[in-house]
Amino acid sequence: MTDHARYTSELADELGPDVRERFIRYVKIDTQADEDSETFPSTAKQLDLSRILVDELLAMGVADARLEDGYVLASLEGTSGSTPVALFAHVDTSPDAPGGGVKPRVIEKYDGSDITYDANPELILSPKESPDLRAQKGRDVITSDGTTLLGADDKAGVAAIMTAVKYLQEHPEAPRPPLNICFTPDEEVGQGISHLDLDAFGAEVGYTLDGSTAGSIEDETFSADHMVVSFQGRQTHPGAAKDKMVNALRLAGRFIDALPYDEAPETTSGREGFVHPASIEGTSSGITIKLILRDFDTDLLTERGRRVRALAEEIVAPFAAGSVEVTISQQYRNMKDHLRVRPEIADIAHRAIEAAGLTPIRGIIRGGTDGSMLTAKGLPTPNLFTGMHDIHSLKEWVSVQDMADSAATILHLVRLWSEEAR
Repeated sequence: MTDHARYTSELADELGPDVRERFIRYVKIDTQADEDSETFPSTAKQLDLSRILVDELLAMGVADARLEDGYVLASLEGTSGSTPVALFAHVDTSPDAPGGGVKPRVIEKYDGSDITYDANPELILSPKESPDLRAQKGRDVITSDGTTLLGADDKAGVAAIMTAVKYLQEHPEAPRPPLNICFTPDEEVGQGISHLDLDAFGAEVGYTLDGSTAGSIEDETFSADHMVVSFQGRQTHPGAAKDKMVNALRLAGRFIDALPYDEAPETTSGREGFVHPASIEGTSSGITIKLILRDFDTDLLTERGRRVRALAEEIVAPFAAGSVEVTISQQYRNMKDHLRVRPEIADIAHRAIEAAGLTPIRGIIRGGTDGSMLTAKGLPTPNLFTGMHDIHSLKEWVSVQDMADSAATILHLVRLWSEEAR
């Protein structure tokens, strides 16, 4: 009998031990990405986990599992259905918090109280600040020792996919369409699918396992642009600078101060877009500011960029000896722009989540995933839950049961796709 206080279904109960063991093993491997690297993958250590995944897939009998151009690639033959479906997760972890030497800690039958950390006594993980913890009472919560991130983003997705693949290999009668597996590097630094040959990959539909709350389907993301604003001043000796010097630092300061505060990440939520000055570098003679622009409406994003460009030009206009150069480059676009013409992709995920015993939650992502770029390149790829929470932080956590539900949802998903073409 399934313990319904701990697992949603008998299938999730069956998958729980495997997904737990895999996850704990995977997070101990340091795979942190480096946003300043010029290599791909940005860190060689990401391949340490990738090689292990290839070996495990081969041991399961997935004969074509391989490491190719930084990607773990594999495929399973379908029992029925003609639409090749792909599952994606990323092996890298965020550079936003310490990522080496992860010591996962399992809190079995979590009692619903605050979680404290012996290795970091000032750190507290509280249901008051992380309300999704309340739903985990009686379940098994995994967090770190409080000195590193956990790596649930996205090793929870990796573990869920690997657990589902093992189940499919052990149950050859279980229906599935032609199935492609891809574990990517460098998602956290925006390069996750930059070297992936989609024509050779061969899928028609994809899903990233890189979401949060159990039951969630995310088929809408920000559209994103990257902006670089470079102010050039005129340098003279400070002692003889009157009416001659144009200080680029002051121009940059005026520009940043003039950015509308009600359009900042820290003051926006939901579908509200923002302008975020992310870094600044230079001297009084020249300053470069890097910004990210976000909006769910691509037209509004373009208008936001136009307004910020005009603001920069307005700042420098009174100074004949000063100048500004502004460049805007596209990062990714709202996946909804493409997915709205293929509504069945999210609808089948919705039905799979229901079949797993969960309530589907249609959501948006205030950010981007590999799915954003995959969708833009022609492979429609919404994002599904893994149960990870408080990601990119020392408080990152996930529950075994949510990961088991994620693996169960994958199995229902592939079953439904196998029936789609009948």
